Amino acid sequence: MSTITGHDTLKPRRSLSVGSKSYDYFSLKAAEEAGLGDLSRLPYSLKVLLENLLRFEDGRTVSVDDVKAAAQWLVDRRSDREIAYRPARVLMQDFTGVPAVCDLAAMREAMVGLGGKPERINPLTAVDLVIDHSVMVDYFGGPDAFQKNVDVEFQRNGERYAFLRWGQKAFNNFRVVPPGTGICHQVNVEYLAQTVWTDGDQTGATVAYPDTLVGTDSHTTMVNGLGVLGWGVGGIEAEAAMLGQPISMLIPEVIGFRLTGKLKEGATATDLVLTVTQMLRKKGVVGKFVEFYGPGLDALTLADRATIANMAPEYGATCGIFPIDAETIRFLNFTGRDADRVALVEAYAKAQGMWRDANSPEPVFTDTLELDLNSVESSLAGPKRPQDRVLLSNAKTEFEGVFAKDYAGKPASNPAKVAGEDFTVDHGDVVIAAITSCTNTSNPNVLVAAGLLAKKAVEAGLATKPWVKTSLAPGSQVVTDYLNAAGLTPFLDKLGFNLVGYGCTTCIGNSGPLPDAIGAAVDANDLLACSVLSGNRNFEGRVNPQVKANYLASPPLVVAYALAGTLRKDLTTEPLGKGKDGKDVFLKDIWPSSAEIEDAISKSLTPEMYRSRYANVFLGPQQWQSIETATGLTYKWEDDSTYVKLPPIFEGMTTTPGAVHDVKKARPLAILGDSITTDHISPAGSIKKTSPAGTYLIGHGVEPVDFNGYGARRGNHEVMMRGTFANIRIKNEMVPGVEGGVTKYIPTGDVMSIYDAAMKYQADGTPLVVFAGQEYGTGSSRDWAAKGTRLLGVRAVVAESFERIHRSNLVGMGVLPLQFKDGASRKTLGLDGTEVIDITGVEAGLKPRMDLTLTITRADGKVDTVPVLCRIDTLDEVDYFKHGGILQYVLRNMLNQPQAAE
Repeated sequence: MSTITGHDTLKPRRSLSVGSKSYDYFSLKAAEEAGLGDLSRLPYSLKVLLENLLRFEDGRTVSVDDVKAAAQWLVDRRSDREIAYRPARVLMQDFTGVPAVCDLAAMREAMVGLGGKPERINPLTAVDLVIDHSVMVDYFGGPDAFQKNVDVEFQRNGERYAFLRWGQKAFNNFRVVPPGTGICHQVNVEYLAQTVWTDGDQTGATVAYPDTLVGTDSHTTMVNGLGVLGWGVGGIEAEAAMLGQPISMLIPEVIGFRLTGKLKEGATATDLVLTVTQMLRKKGVVGKFVEFYGPGLDALTLADRATIANMAPEYGATCGIFPIDAETIRFLNFTGRDADRVALVEAYAKAQGMWRDANSPEPVFTDTLELDLNSVESSLAGPKRPQDRVLLSNAKTEFEGVFAKDYAGKPASNPAKVAGEDFTVDHGDVVIAAITSCTNTSNPNVLVAAGLLAKKAVEAGLATKPWVKTSLAPGSQVVTDYLNAAGLTPFLDKLGFNLVGYGCTTCIGNSGPLPDAIGAAVDANDLLACSVLSGNRNFEGRVNPQVKANYLASPPLVVAYALAGTLRKDLTTEPLGKGKDGKDVFLKDIWPSSAEIEDAISKSLTPEMYRSRYANVFLGPQQWQSIETATGLTYKWEDDSTYVKLPPIFEGMTTTPGAVHDVKKARPLAILGDSITTDHISPAGSIKKTSPAGTYLIGHGVEPVDFNGYGARRGNHEVMMRGTFANIRIKNEMVPGVEGGVTKYIPTGDVMSIYDAAMKYQADGTPLVVFAGQEYGTGSSRDWAAKGTRLLGVRAVVAESFERIHRSNLVGMGVLPLQFKDGASRKTLGLDGTEVIDITGVEAGLKPRMDLTLTITRADGKVDTVPVLCRIDTLDEVDYFKHGGILQYVLRNMLNQPQAAE
C-alpha cells in the first residue's frame, strides 16, 4: 500500500459508468489505496464528510491533514480536528427565509455603498425556499376551511410574498416553492432531495457526489431518512453557506443506534420516535451525529426512517441518519425520481462502500445503544418537552401529577360554562387536536391509521367533543390524494379534521385563536387546558398562549383524544364515549390493524400522485402567480412597510474591521434558568396589542386584527427586536414571581419590558449581559434569537451550556457566548441583577475556546472574579466575531475580490 506524500494523491478522481452515462467521482476506495487504510467500517455519515474533504482538498481550506484526521477517526472514534465542510445546497422556509433575503438585499445595498457591484451578491450554492410557515388555522371544522385560510394567508402576507417574488427574480441560483405546496421537509424528501447530487465542472465532466445540505429549520434532519446528510443551522450560517463560505465544524462523535426486531401490532412510528427521543436525550448526544444501523432497519419504511430522523433536534443530535439501501431505492422510484438518477444512487453507493445490506460490516461508533422495536409501546410526550415520554396507559395519571404540581391547593375540577353553548370546559380538557407537523404528515402509515380510526369511530356513532378545535394540515398535497383514494376523507371531515392548509400550523404556534367563548372560559377560570398534536414541539407558550399543557402523539391518537375530549381519561381502559347503540366504545374497538393500514395504503397510494403533484411545483396557485412585485438588482424599500425593512446590520460599516474590545461596566438584562429555548428568546406566535411590538404596529396604523404573527414579520427588525425575550412564559429571575418579558431597570428600580429597559440602557451607553442556566438556546434554529439579542445591545450571554445552533448564531451576530466553569453558575454566584459586569481578555488576543475573566461588582462594592470559557469554538468563528458578524466578514471578502471592485 502506498502512503500519502504529495498533494496530487488526495485527488482520487475516478469514473463511474451507469447505463449509457458516465460520471466522475471522488473514490473512497482509491483514497484507501493512496494510504488512508481500510475505511469499510467508517460510519456512513463520516464517509459522506470524508468524500466532501477529498473533493474540496486544495491545501488551503481543506488540507491533507484534514483528510487524514477523518480516516484516523476509525482509530480514536472521536476527533478534535476542525474541518471546512461545504454542503451541496441550502433549504429554507419562509419564516427564516424572509430575513435571509432581507440580509442579502441589505448586502447589495452595502456593497453599493462601499463601491462594489450589487450583482456580486448572489447565492453561490443552490437555494430552495419553501413557503410553508405562514398558513394559520383561523378557520377549521368545515368544508371551506382550506380556501378561507388560503385567502387570509395571501391577504396577510401579500407584502412578504411580493418581496420573495422579487428575490426569486433578482438572485441567481435561488428557487421558491410557492405557498400551499407542503412542508419544506416533506417537499425535500418527496422531490428536492436526490440522495446523490451531480454538477458539471470546468473540465466538462459530470461529477457525482453525496447530496448534502443545511437548512434554516432545525427539522432539516428529516431528509437523513433518505441517506442525505443535512441539519439545521441558523439563518445567519445558512446565508454564509449560500455565499460560498465553508461551514467550520469539528469532526463529530458518532453514536450508533442499533435497531432490532419489528414494531408490534398497534405501535406506530410516532411511538417509536418518542421512545428514541427519550433514550437519546438520556444518553446525551448534543453536538453529535446519530446513525441508525442493525437488522431492524429492514422493518422500517422510508417514511418511518424520516419520522425518526426528523426529531433529531428533539433528541439533541446534529443529525439522525440512515444509510442508503434497497428501501431508499424503492422510495426514490416510487416518488417518481428520474430513473437514471435512481440507478446512479445505487451504483454510486455501492462503489463508495455506502450501501447497506445483510452482508455489510457493522460500522464502528464512538458509542452505541440498542432498541428492540418490538418493545415499543403506545406513547405521548408532554406536557412541555418532546423528550418527556408518557405511556398512553399512564397519561391520565401523569396529567393528574402535573395538575397537582402546577395547581397545588386548587380544586381538582372547575367546570366553566361556555357562553352560548350547552357544555362546560374544565382542567385537562383537550381544546386543540391537530394532525400537523413534518414529523408525522410525511408518513402514510400513521395518516391512513388516523383516517381508518375516524371511519370506525363515525360508523360506531362517536363524535368529536364540541370544545375541541380540530385540524388536518398535511405535509404535502399527495396526502390529500391518497386519503381521498382510500375513501377516508369524509370520515375525517365528519369528525372536524377538515383540511386547513398545507404547511406547518399548530406545531409552530400557527394554531390560530381558540373560539372566543372557549378562550374566554379558559382565561376567566385559569384552566389547565390541553392540546394534543402530531408534532415535534410542545414547548411552553408555543402552541397557543391559552393552552398550558401540550402533548405530542400519533395522528390516530390525536383523533382519539378529540373523541375523548380530555387528558383525564385513560384511553386504554375507559370508553371514548357511547356508540349509536348506547354501548361504550373503547379505543381498542376502533384501532385499525396493521393489515388494514397496509391494505389501504397499497390500494390508494401510487407513484403517479407524486409525479402529478410535483410536475409544476414552482408554479403555485393563481394568487401567487398574480402577485405584482418590484424588479431590479436592489430592492425598493418602502418606508411605511411594517413587514419588510432594511436591516441595520451594515450601518456604519467600513471596508476593514475595527478592533475588538472587552466588555466594561455592563448590566444584566435578564437572569434566566435552565432549558431556555429559542421560543423563549425569539419572537414567536401571536403579538399582544399591549406589548412593545403591538404598540409599535398600532402606532404605524395596523389594527390588532391585522397584526399577523411574529413569524410573518421577521423581515421587520423593529417588530422583532421588540418581541425578543417577550415570551409570555419566560421567567426573569431579576423579577421573581412574574412571567413574561419584563426586567428591572436598575438605575431607577422600575420594572418594565425587556425592550424598554434595553433602549434606556442603550441611551445610557450601557452594554448588556444575559445570564442563564443549562441548555441555553434549545429548540428551533431561530436566527432572530441571536439577531434580537444583538440589537437589544447584549454583548455577551453567560450560560452553563449552549445548544449548538444558537451558540453559533450568537457568534455570527457578534455576541460573545461564554460558559461558566468549575461548577460556577448564576446560583452559586448569587446573581440578582444589581451587579456591574466586566468581561476581560478579549482585547489581549482572541483564540478559540480560551478562558476570559468575568468580574462581578456587587451593589455593596464587593468584587468577585471567575474564569469563563469563551465558546467561540473555531478560528473561522474568531474571524467572524472580529468583523462584527459573519455577514460583515463575507461582505468584506467579496468586496476585496477583484471582481467586486471593478
